[in-house]
Amino acid sequence: MLARRTLLALAGLASAAPHPGRAESAGALRVGTLRFGTLAWELDTIARHGLAAAEGISIQQVPLASNEAGRVALLAGSADVIVSDWLWVARQRAENQPLQFTPFSSSIGSVMVPAGSSITDIAGLRGRRVGVSGGPLDKAWLLLVARARRDGIDLPAEVEPVYGAPPLLAEQLLRGRLDAALVFWNFAARLEAGGARTLLAIEQVEQELGAAGPVAMLGYVFDERWAAANRPALDGLLRASARAKAIMRDDDAEWQALRPQMQADSEAMFLRLRDHFRAGIPQRPVAAEEEDARRLYAIVAELGGPRLVGQAMTLPEGSFYRPAGAPP
Repeated sequence: MLARRTLLALAGLASAAPHPGRAESAGALRVGTLRFGTLAWELDTIARHGLAAAEGISIQQVPLASNEAGRVALLAGSADVIVSDWLWVARQRAENQPLQFTPFSSSIGSVMVPAGSSITDIAGLRGRRVGVSGGPLDKAWLLLVARARRDGIDLPAEVEPVYGAPPLLAEQLLRGRLDAALVFWNFAARLEAGGARTLLAIEQVEQELGAAGPVAMLGYVFDERWAAANRPALDGLLRASARAKAIMRDDDAEWQALRPQMQADSEAMFLRLRDHFRAGIPQRPVAAEEEDARRLYAIVAELGGPRLVGQAMTLPEGSFYRPAGAPP
């Protein structure tokens, strides 16, 4: 989450940046990208198959050091599109930054336990040291807290949460210093390859909390004004993205070209990363995604409060972008 001081500084940067409603050149898109992130895999597939050129657009990758750097780049006007979540979009819309979201991935994370663990359900986490990626306001943790409450379990009070960065938590789990760890999906895939076991996937938690299907919490994010002025280019990017995902879903050979970017130390890790990515490819209409997002947003907003969502206690209207031809 961006601190208020950072946002105020960004306001000055944004005033000097190109207006979000103007593209620097027709059909050119600046996409903020982490070097080894899954967006980079997709953009590599788009480039290798000429999918952007087929849409009459060009994609310029803006290198990012972190997800937070992506948010800064978008607000400052140095990137047109990034990947982020609808929680952040909602908060920004409530603070008069008209951002929009369209689905990118429904893969989130899982609660992992060592292979020989006796823990078989949420109740088994009581009294245990549980690693939590991101911190107490992490969306996956809040969903897990909400799910546990349905079984009469107050997770923050009944476990020993250990907050930290995912690589550190994964290492601590493998060394036996944690009883369980809630980590992002790519770290869950790596832990599986190392012999750890999935206790509970957050995608399952979402559906137990009322979602009708896998919910894309991660998506392409952009300024609504920029989107309105550059709709053909944006829709071209989304079509290219969908075609790249179809290739990545259906063609095993495609992943051999991506393998150098995946930092997979073994065949098992490579296959799990591939399969987790495929499982997260959104399959549902945007309207269905938005309906479930509203349901889950209400849950995490209640638990996280203004520290997480600011003044946006419900998902603001217009948070989800509708590509041309999409149902209203």
